[in-house]
Amino acid sequence: MSDGSWSRRASHAGALLAALGAMVWLSGLPFLFPSLGPTAYLFAAQPSARASAARRVLGGHAIGVLAGLVAYHAVAGQVGITASMGAATPAGLRLAVSGVVAVALTTAGMTVTDTGHAPACATTLIVGLGILSTPLQGAIILLAVAVLVAEQTLLDRLGVLPTVPN
Repeated sequence: MSDGSWSRRASHAGALLAALGAMVWLSGLPFLFPSLGPTAYLFAAQPSARASAARRVLGGHAIGVLAGLVAYHAVAGQVGITASMGAATPAGLRLAVSGVVAVALTTAGMTVTDTGHAPACATTLIVGLGILSTPLQGAIILLAVAVLVAEQTLLDRLGVLPTVPN
């Protein structure tokens, strides 16, 4: 990519996440989390791909949050993932089952609703493993995704998005 498109893509992805980073800094709330990185990458590198459609991004992450909340609260309860959980513990098993169930439910939900967006499977693990597992945190995740989609839509309408081949 000697045409400079790598720098446009990198700047685009970074700019999309900058507003959410500012929201984290100003509020202290988790508006920036790992699965937004792949979503921002898709917006920057493949803006016209099916997986980058607003309906798929919003729907996929919403299904991921819901599936993660259901799996976590049904299976893992108050267990939280830590670095010192120890091998073969009941708590570790509950978290592992919760994560597996969350991804299975998310995959089923996205398939049935035609909202496939791979980064949503990371979102469901974030929720299903107890990292951001309260209903309020789920709402923050969805608000952050909506902000990202709104930014992408605005940039598209303003004609600011670079034309990049998929």
